[in-house]
Amino acid sequence: MTIREDAESIMNAALKSAMPDTAVAAALAHLPKTAGKTVLVACGKAAWQMSKAAADVLGERISDGVCITKYDHVMGEIPHVRCYEAGHPVVDENSVAATRKAEELVADLKPEDIVVFLISGGGSALFEDPRIPLSELQEITETLLACGADITEMNTLRKRLSNVKGGRFAAACRPARVFSVVLSDIIGDPLDMIASGPACPDSASSEDALRIADKYGLDLSEEVMKLLREETPKELDNVTTYITGSVKQLCAAAEKEARRLGYEPRFLTASLNTEAREAGRFLAAIARDHQNETAGVAYICGGETIVHITGEGRGGRNQEIALSAAEGIEGLQDTLIFSLASDGTDGPTDAAGGIVDGRTASLLREKNISISDVLRNNDAYHALKEAGALIMTGPTGTNVNDVAVVLIKR
Repeated sequence: MTIREDAESIMNAALKSAMPDTAVAAALAHLPKTAGKTVLVACGKAAWQMSKAAADVLGERISDGVCITKYDHVMGEIPHVRCYEAGHPVVDENSVAATRKAEELVADLKPEDIVVFLISGGGSALFEDPRIPLSELQEITETLLACGADITEMNTLRKRLSNVKGGRFAAACRPARVFSVVLSDIIGDPLDMIASGPACPDSASSEDALRIADKYGLDLSEEVMKLLREETPKELDNVTTYITGSVKQLCAAAEKEARRLGYEPRFLTASLNTEAREAGRFLAAIARDHQNETAGVAYICGGETIVHITGEGRGGRNQEIALSAAEGIEGLQDTLIFSLASDGTDGPTDAAGGIVDGRTASLLREKNISISDVLRNNDAYHALKEAGALIMTGPTGTNVNDVAVVLIKR
């Protein structure tokens, strides 16, 4: 096998391990019996896959359901479940309309009823009923994305501007019980931050929210500032939660497959959360410093980097990791770096990430493409496309952060 084929095999193994089907079924084995109704609500990029798995297990026990996921992520009908597609990474009108369907579904439940609540990454945009005008929320979200705020900072603010985040959705389900199954997309699996914690008490304070607004110099209305000063629910007594997967699982599967292919896997971290292009340069430095290895090695890391938007191009954090690594490994033989978003959609693009080797930088130079200019314009997508270096998986049905690998084949 070529090094490119090895990389593709590692990607496929990692993604397969992170599919939520088996994990959701295992979690639902603990679902308590109920004399009342069982309703299903799912939100996030993996919502359809999780809903399908739940429907396969529960069958006719589901009396009604709502599934809200990203555009082009619904793969077919699910019995008793209405599926909606909406905006991500910025909430749109369809996000709000679908969320209100879910709120209606749980509005008049009784103590003997139960809500099966399936949560995955992306729920912060997809599951939303704002307490401020939608256009204002969209503007705040876009500003936070552009200035490089991390997911925890973004969700700390968004919880206070929502009728469903920060534990408010679970509170709205009372007196019914909520059985929550969570697919984690945030480093460390903080339940109150995944999808902005619609079924989890908020650990952040109003002081934290105000500090974040000040840190990024946000120009906020008086109404928004008033909401940021309000505290979110700090206790919920009707929720049981199971976490079904995380980026550590993604990295472990990559390690296992690399070892099977004859590489010595070396796990670096599952908490990579720096600037994307700095992460790319770091991985390239590792590749350069280990060219004298006598056997194949695979350096593996996971996490979620950030991108400061300074241009008007198209790309995503994994594409910027790969492109920024390309210069550092130029000329190296049998050396490759890839970075992959587990959900198959890196940023606002149809690519999952990028894959580069020792020839990528020179190939782009021959096409009069400057990597530094491309990164300045945040246009990694088009540069990688010219080099045949985009990773295209389509929507995968899962979402557990990103994985990046340095391969040195000997």
